[in-house]
Amino acid sequence: MLQINNNVSKITFLFAHGAGADMNSDWMVKFDQLLSEQGIEVIRFNFPYMIKRLEEGTRRPPDRAPKLLEAFKQQIELIPKNRKLLIGGKSMGGRMASLLAAEGELERKIAGVICLGYPFHPPKKLEKYKGMHLADIKTPTLILQGERDTMGTKLEIADFDLSNSVKVKYLGDGDHSFKPRVKSGLTLELNIQSASRLVIEFMKVI
Repeated sequence: MLQINNNVSKITFLFAHGAGADMNSDWMVKFDQLLSEQGIEVIRFNFPYMIKRLEEGTRRPPDRAPKLLEAFKQQIELIPKNRKLLIGGKSMGGRMASLLAAEGELERKIAGVICLGYPFHPPKKLEKYKGMHLADIKTPTLILQGERDTMGTKLEIADFDLSNSVKVKYLGDGDHSFKPRVKSGLTLELNIQSASRLVIEFMKVI
């Protein structure tokens, strides 16, 4: 168990899922647990398309960005104003959080953004870059990325134009979900624990 003893009891992390798995996936639940153990309030939610997918048992694709962003905003409005609010998520959820922050139009102050496995581009399609807004974003933003993530490797990200407000940290030999290869000597459990530690440290200083 992590042992970080600074007071984080005033922090709320609004945590959005990725495109393919809902808020109760093992990955989401584990990350929630690690943060919650340190006193951080974590609120997970499902986007509307995922709610319908679960109700209907169908493989419904994600909604387009405007609908996802509106759903995210509605969740933000439910958070009491006396909480220090950070928003973020896994893959697509983190991207939506960063787009909201980059818009700069939210009445509710966002202290920071956390992107867990940012989808900079579809695998092997660098020309379809999805990080243009990260060049100008002013909200403190932490991106945690597997070193060999096919949606943005460590080598690729070194050439991306990112704002000074964006910090990128890497998980050893991790893929898009931070899972390393056996030969690396690392495990998914270790990488997720490292990721949660980096998130908590980020939350303490912004």
